[in-house]
Amino acid sequence: MDSQTSQSSHPSRSPHPPHMFQVDLRGLVDLLSHHLYSSPKVYLRELLQNAVDAITARRAEEPGAPARVRLHADSSAGRAALRIEDTGVGLTESDVHDLLATIGRSSKRADGIQEVRSDFLGQFGIGLLACFVVAERIRVVSRSARTPDAAPVEWTASDDGSYTVRTLPRAARPEPGTTVHLVARAGAAEWLSPERVRTLARHFGSLLPYDVRAGDETVTELPAPWDRPYPSPAARRAALARHCHELFGFTPLDSIALDVPLAGIRGVAYVLPSAVSPAQRATHRVHLKGMLLTERAEQLLPDWAFFVRCVLDTDSLRPTASRESLYEDETLAAVREALGERIRSWLTGLAAGDPERLAAFLAVHHLGVKSLARHDREMLRTMLPWLPFETTDGRLSLEEFAQRHPVVHFTRTVEEYRQVAPIASAQGVGVINGGYTYDSELVEALPSVRPGTVVAELDADTVTAHLDAVDPSEELALAGFLAAARARLDPVGCDIVLRAFHPLSVPALHLDDRAARHEQARAEAEERADDLWAGILGSLRGSAPRARLVLNHLNPLVRRISSLGDPELIGTATESLYGQALLMSQRPLRPADSALLNRAFIGLLEWATHGEDGHR
Repeated sequence: MDSQTSQSSHPSRSPHPPHMFQVDLRGLVDLLSHHLYSSPKVYLRELLQNAVDAITARRAEEPGAPARVRLHADSSAGRAALRIEDTGVGLTESDVHDLLATIGRSSKRADGIQEVRSDFLGQFGIGLLACFVVAERIRVVSRSARTPDAAPVEWTASDDGSYTVRTLPRAARPEPGTTVHLVARAGAAEWLSPERVRTLARHFGSLLPYDVRAGDETVTELPAPWDRPYPSPAARRAALARHCHELFGFTPLDSIALDVPLAGIRGVAYVLPSAVSPAQRATHRVHLKGMLLTERAEQLLPDWAFFVRCVLDTDSLRPTASRESLYEDETLAAVREALGERIRSWLTGLAAGDPERLAAFLAVHHLGVKSLARHDREMLRTMLPWLPFETTDGRLSLEEFAQRHPVVHFTRTVEEYRQVAPIASAQGVGVINGGYTYDSELVEALPSVRPGTVVAELDADTVTAHLDAVDPSEELALAGFLAAARARLDPVGCDIVLRAFHPLSVPALHLDDRAARHEQARAEAEERADDLWAGILGSLRGSAPRARLVLNHLNPLVRRISSLGDPELIGTATESLYGQALLMSQRPLRPADSALLNRAFIGLLEWATHGEDGHR
């Protein structure tokens, strides 16, 4: 309910007449230029939008009406100026007062054009005020197509907030339509120069459905590159690759047609030729009814589709107030899902009919496909023969690996994989490195798309169980050696296990799991804590298995060390084997491990340099 209605309905509430809000035009211009719009260049988009809307309104009533927009920039008179003419619906004097003098009222609400409102782009009044970002004076001359007998009208406004309205002789505007004249403000002449106007007109208006020219140059380039006929698919790919390079600066791996008729969307997605981080926000180029809306649309595609850049035209998405980005609503969510489905269909089509192009794509963007396959079982099933994984059998797909091994073992971290891969491979145990992004999730999802597949996480117990046990009598004979070795590694929370395994060149294998590492971290925190926290952490001590150093009884070096009789020398040699196994696993060293390595190195040097004392 507005203030006037409230006043008349309840006259006893206030004896005073209602007051109208006053607009500070200087403040509004500052708001538009410094806060609403990202750059002064949007002034030309606003002018083009007003002209296109006026033509659309006229054609709703006169389908055969001319549809022309002409821009004429002139810097010859000492002051940069711009004139933009359209053959649109035009304005009467009453329209001028209603639409131009009332800030924010849309011209689409008036005179029975509500039914075609979806065909319009902007708001006439706000659009003109945006021109004050670059102009100190705006002059509008217009003649109405709806009221042919009405005289042309002139509206002149200055950036100080004043304006005048007057009627003109018919000769001032013989045909219906509107002409807007701008005179540059101080410091803004460059924005109204002929070259800049032509560049901006092409930038914003290349896909507009009407005849738009800047000077003698045609601005529009229709049909759009993705809608043009081509003699062959190869010619289409080549033409779109050129278009992509012009817009985005790269030559794409491929192009994907984006056609969603129900959402009024036509366009193309270009596949990036190099890998990008999934966390990097992809930006896309969006036209609204032919007018460029933004080059930085971020929410247009699902997050997993970070490997493409899009350019499209739509008539259904809703722009924000600045008309430089998209409004997040149900329509955008539906469009995002539909565009994601187009990209998904392209991937499945490559898998079915063009394996070479699919392989080239996956070599660069396998991470994006894996991200999609995590949540899309059909995509995972389709990509099973193609997605590469690091395994003990080399780089294979999950399908190939599952065909080779009855149990699909995997590790959750790269460090765990590096520990066990050489040993597991020698024992005939196949292992997948699940430490990379999304890989362990996909391996665990394998049974859902490949029934009967057994998947198991590989832990220290599983690896140890696959290693051959040493003859009990031989292990008993080495009881003294094993006791000395265990005593030396007990302070670092590591047990000693004797096994026989291949390859022979590996003297020792360091094995642990997440439970063992958690227990180590808890013990270290307990040592550093004060009495109160030490007591609390001590109460959390669990029965988690400790890390273990598996000595290879088949290795010649281990055999020589096990024959030593000096407990101190056995301890130093054991510490050296422990340090070497840690380094081979490429696991970060704790302070206690670094100290042990340093002590073992010094001990070995002392032993090696004092042979004459009989310690050797």
